Amino acid sequence: MWRATMAFVHVAVAVFSLLSVGQSAPVTGCESLIQPIEIQGRDQLLGNWTYLAESTDITGSKFLTKMFVESAWGKITAGDESDAINHYQAQKMFGQCFSITIKLILENSTLSMVQPYTASAILLNTGCTDCLVLYSKYTTGGGNYSGLQLLSRRSKVSAAELQEFMKQVECLNLPSPAILDPEKGFCPDESPSQETETIDVTSLMNDMGSDVLNLFSKITGRDGGLNMLIKLLSSDIAGLKQN
Repeated sequence: MWRATMAFVHVAVAVFSLLSVGQSAPVTGCESLIQPIEIQGRDQLLGNWTYLAESTDITGSKFLTKMFVESAWGKITAGDESDAINHYQAQKMFGQCFSITIKLILENSTLSMVQPYTASAILLNTGCTDCLVLYSKYTTGGGNYSGLQLLSRRSKVSAAELQEFMKQVECLNLPSPAILDPEKGFCPDESPSQETETIDVTSLMNDMGSDVLNLFSKITGRDGGLNMLIKLLSSDIAGLKQN
């Protein structure tokens, strides 16, 4: 169960972390920093992207991301329909690899998703020429949430580029972001690997839908709930390492 829960939690807060368009010169004020960018077409979104930082208002998401998630990357490919995008995401947690593939629809510069839960996202202005800053809205039976993610073609951005993202987080009144560490290495791509097994949680998450995210929100929203969840997950991880 811990595999399903943790894979869902991080994908739930990062799954919309998609890709870059041609960006403008450096920006500083909040008005410019939170300005949406028009997406000219899906071709400018295609390719590989590294997840570098994220902030969400889901209770406990930053702490759990920093504690358990080592690194994450995504690959965007064109779908069968002209407005469809396939997003493969691989994330490294507890020294193991988890992956999910989702379908997104691009319409009027907005990326939309139905499974495993309802969400939409837009791109925001950034001075980083090979980065993407993506502002997402998640809707579940338990409420509405927001998130901001930073991705890049590179595995690491400059201090100034990261500082700009943190200012965008502040402008949107979101919590301080969790920063992922590319030095911890990445999961392999979709091809089979004898060295690292990748656990595909696509079907599991689609079946569970928003139920797991709702349960997660209820647990972390209680007094002591986050500590209880951490103890449970830590115990399960310790048991796994002994096997």
